[in-house]
Amino acid sequence: MRTGWGGTFTLVILFWIALLTAMGSVAQDAPQEAPPPDVDYSPYPEQSFPNRVFFGDTHLHTSYSTDAGMFGNTLDPDAAYRFAKGETVTSSTGVRARLQRPLDFLVVADHAENLGLSPLITESDKRLLANKWGKQVHDLTKAGKAGEAYAMWGAQVSERDDPLSGIEGLLDSMWKRITGFAEKHNTPGLFTAFIGYEWTSTPAGSNLHRNLIFRDGKQKADQVVPMSAYDSEDPEDLWQWMANYEKKTGGKILAIPHNGNLSNGLMFDRVTLTKREPLDKSYAERRSRWEPLYEVTQIKGTGETHPMLSPNDEFADYEIWDRGSFAAIKTEEMIPREYAREALKQGLADTVELGANPYKFGMIGSTDSHTSLATTAEDNFFGKATVVEPSANEIRFEEKITGYQPDPKGRDYAIRHYEASASGLAAVWARENTREALWDAMARKEVYATTGTRMVVRVFAGYDFTENDLSRSDFARYGYEKGVPMGGDLSRSDTAPAFLVRALRDPDGANLDRIQIVKGWRSADGKLHEKVYDVAVSGGRKIGADGRARKPVGNTVDVKAASYNNSIGAPFLQAHWKDPDFKSDQHAFYYVRVLEIPTPRWTTYDAKYFGVKLPDGVPTTIQERAYSSPVWYTP
Repeated sequence: MRTGWGGTFTLVILFWIALLTAMGSVAQDAPQEAPPPDVDYSPYPEQSFPNRVFFGDTHLHTSYSTDAGMFGNTLDPDAAYRFAKGETVTSSTGVRARLQRPLDFLVVADHAENLGLSPLITESDKRLLANKWGKQVHDLTKAGKAGEAYAMWGAQVSERDDPLSGIEGLLDSMWKRITGFAEKHNTPGLFTAFIGYEWTSTPAGSNLHRNLIFRDGKQKADQVVPMSAYDSEDPEDLWQWMANYEKKTGGKILAIPHNGNLSNGLMFDRVTLTKREPLDKSYAERRSRWEPLYEVTQIKGTGETHPMLSPNDEFADYEIWDRGSFAAIKTEEMIPREYAREALKQGLADTVELGANPYKFGMIGSTDSHTSLATTAEDNFFGKATVVEPSANEIRFEEKITGYQPDPKGRDYAIRHYEASASGLAAVWARENTREALWDAMARKEVYATTGTRMVVRVFAGYDFTENDLSRSDFARYGYEKGVPMGGDLSRSDTAPAFLVRALRDPDGANLDRIQIVKGWRSADGKLHEKVYDVAVSGGRKIGADGRARKPVGNTVDVKAASYNNSIGAPFLQAHWKDPDFKSDQHAFYYVRVLEIPTPRWTTYDAKYFGVKLPDGVPTTIQERAYSSPVWYTP
């Protein structure tokens, strides 16, 4: 039977009349008492465990950092947040830029030292011009001599002599601008704009920088002004400043060290910085309290481990910077005090010898970009600083990042921009996208690092897991119920810990090569050890009795075309693994490393796009990766 609109409407009305009649009949026949108050049809209202992973950058610089603004960066924090949220932004060199997918959160971590100097110069701020030194750098910059102005500023920072300290309220006003930008862009549930800054301790040119992240909003953060390296270069003084902030405001704050590979042996030193005293329990407890995370990968290389420290790890030689700091060449004995894996092992010894672990940190990645653009994709890398943004100019590859200070023996320790990494990202497991939820996840170390990719990695450790648990429909709920996630602790057991690991490729990225578990432990004789285990591999390869799959995954990269395909590898890998070498009396840690198949490096994309020749020795491919925070076993 054919019906027009009127006929169809009549049928709909008749349907609803019948439905309502049935509902009334059911209501009359149904029992009148309410269901028990502790019974919910929906299983989700009571769930509180982290069920989402959020990707972001905790280390981005804008024009408010002097070493960005004086090198041509004209983009303020507003532009940085808009870019992170997915908007198209024109870079300082006039190139349109956009992320393939927005970030979930961002920390604008501008340097505290003369915060906002470049915008003050641009605005010809009256307070700045009334200061003799301020007018000098202003006039030089306006005259096109920004390099000379920057050198003047660098000399003041090196001497720890703040040339603008006499200008009442200057730092405070610029800090309130920073917090205002964050408040404007913070949209709980959609995008988190953290308040933060970078403390730039660089004793003798060695990198001891920390990024500080506030859990709080503007109202609390505005009650202080950032501590800078002018105040002190000693991390212990920074921790005291942080404690004072929390006491004054009732807020919360944490610090994230980065670039131990540029610290010339100071990042994980065995003595304190200023007094040069051996570490003790108080130091270990304070460091662990205020620095729960470590930035293991960024533009200035990856600091997981080094081939010299991990000779049996064929994947250790990844984006390594090991020639020197900003001002001095590196010597071999410095390297053990610069890398995360070695520090994690040392932390096991300190747990026994000091009674506390100073290096009980989770791992994240971030960019340290000074362009205001948080780019980590190899085909969308805007570089370390504005002067090396994408172009065919040889400066894009050849600009020095370190090595400007002459070496007394004439040795070359320069690191050039072609060695920069399109890295990295911080991945955070949380329940919601808010300052509070993300910060709390960072504080408990339920985070992981990636070198720029957005693969999803989940880890649980416990004593009751079996291989059948990998296929559970309630995988996450069960993982939290029976074990601990990445960043967690296992107490003594006579049973070896078992791990459940899942890894899912970036939906816009490359397939996975393998999942590995890296173990470090302290044996009864006090010696420290490490071992890498392959626990899941793609392509039907076999894991041998030694716990390793020696056959490479293969390589589909076409260097000339700067392309690859996903005909090898796997989009998803998972593993149940039980430590075969477990001894119940040994302190240990375990973290997961996930590798993708080989893909073109950013330099390879650039060579094709601009038609330029790659410098000698530059790798044409890389294997992007993720590093989970460890799980610690304490007997």
